[in-house]
Amino acid sequence: MNGMVDLFWTFAKIGCVTFGGGYAMLPILERELVDKRHWTTMDDLRDYFSIGQCTPGIIALNVSTFIGEKKGGAAGALAATCGFLSGPILIILAIAAFLTNFAQLELVQHAFAGIRVCVCVLIVQAVLRLWKKSVVDPFTLALYLVIFALNAFSGLLPVKIPAAVLVLLAGAAGIAASTVKNRRNGGKGAEKC
Repeated sequence: MNGMVDLFWTFAKIGCVTFGGGYAMLPILERELVDKRHWTTMDDLRDYFSIGQCTPGIIALNVSTFIGEKKGGAAGALAATCGFLSGPILIILAIAAFLTNFAQLELVQHAFAGIRVCVCVLIVQAVLRLWKKSVVDPFTLALYLVIFALNAFSGLLPVKIPAAVLVLLAGAAGIAASTVKNRRNGGKGAEKC
């Protein structure tokens, strides 16, 4: 029972600072779940983010569900998910109740402008961390450039490629590259690309 309470409260605290969405939260999740609590590794956290990107829902919420399941099965997934949702729901209800009365105040507008800048910084920090750990060789650099180009210039293509399709294509490319490396090495176990 203490494990479920710990999952709930840990993710409730994390959920209360969810400004900027999943990628902006990567440094917070890394500090709390990898460095402080040792509930997961950075490699697993990146994998959860990847899976969370191509599954329905909020990335950070999906990550909380994955880690909760890892720590306590279905009950842990439920505890972590409910914990993560509890803070934002209460905060959003409070903001919704008062925002229409105060949204036009100059002080509130400046506060939102400051929050947007902070969110941008958190997202850039997350991108740099993901880059450092993910783009590690010529193959991953080439894959990055292809996926980036397909995403950035999709407006010029006849059909816009959804992000989930790009994630699946990148995963398939990783599997193909791993298979080729494995065959070149004489079938001696799968290697990471």
